[in-house]
Amino acid sequence: MLKPSSRQKLLRIARQTIEARLKGEKIPRLEVEEPELQERRGAFVTLTKGGRLRGCIGYTEPIYPLYEAVASCALSAAFSDPRFPPLRAEELPQIRIEISVLSPLQKIQDISQIQVGVHGLMISKGFQRGLLLPQVATQYRWDRETFLEQTCYKAGLPADAWKKGADIYIFSAEIFHEPNGAEGEERGRGEGG
Repeated sequence: MLKPSSRQKLLRIARQTIEARLKGEKIPRLEVEEPELQERRGAFVTLTKGGRLRGCIGYTEPIYPLYEAVASCALSAAFSDPRFPPLRAEELPQIRIEISVLSPLQKIQDISQIQVGVHGLMISKGFQRGLLLPQVATQYRWDRETFLEQTCYKAGLPADAWKKGADIYIFSAEIFHEPNGAEGEERGRGEGG
């Protein structure tokens, strides 16, 4: 679990990175000394406006140090989520940032291993894959089977693809949000990539 100061720093990095882009400024150089923020971790950044999803992009794999992943995901969620137009400067004061730091993906064979509200899902088959963060199932009050079906839809697969040879992965996430890095009790705003 990240220290509260590290959570706050990641939230600041996300917001400052978005602000710099909106102002047409150079992205700030990130000064990060905390070892836990330099670890390679998967992460998602979710933006909400008035309680509604406004952008969500992330990395499932631990490709970058956590602080770099958050900065990159923040920019992508704000300006490159294909479901939404790019964020405008006048929207920023109403935007709430939520960060989900992912555990490593674990491939499962038995769906009874899925704990709704604890695990996120990734389903892949061929070149198609979809991911939903743990908080999504909680928000919509899905049971395990509905969560699997919705993750299949996210992958562009038929709802029952999870029964027919798709690979199923679970992961957990440490979820926190603005204003102060509080744990994500209001889960389920992130659609998860």
